Amino acid sequence: MILVQEEDFEVELLYKRLVKANKTGAVAMFVGLVRQFAEGPNEDSSFELEHYPGMTEHNLQVIVDDANARWSLLDVCVVHRVGRLHVDDQIVFVGVSATHRSEAFLACDFIMDYLKSRAAFWKKETQGIQSRWVEANTKDEKSLERWSK
Repeated sequence: MILVQEEDFEVELLYKRLVKANKTGAVAMFVGLVRQFAEGPNEDSSFELEHYPGMTEHNLQVIVDDANARWSLLDVCVVHRVGRLHVDDQIVFVGVSATHRSEAFLACDFIMDYLKSRAAFWKKETQGIQSRWVEANTKDEKSLERWSK
């Protein structure tokens, strides 16, 4: 399941969707949250995530397909929010179920690494009255190197 949506998501419901009766040995999950990026503790900060409908979902599907080709997975669930988000809001959920924990952990980590660099999302941070578009992070690109070995 791949969803790109403005609405928040319920981790417990997504977890239950990943569990396959009598087959699942492990579920690995990652939930990304909006962290405080403003300087002052009372500074009003938020950010806006934009995407290219159709292209974003396609990019996410390619990432999930690649994970399924590398590991024997039972199910994968990716939910990514778009729109205006504030500190402590949930941004992204990646969940993977597999027969064995090592596959679930590796696939979840792989999907997040590629999602950060290959999914079509654009982020604009707003602090008080100032806004700026966030540039691509070279650290995120560097994280992909370990998967090509």
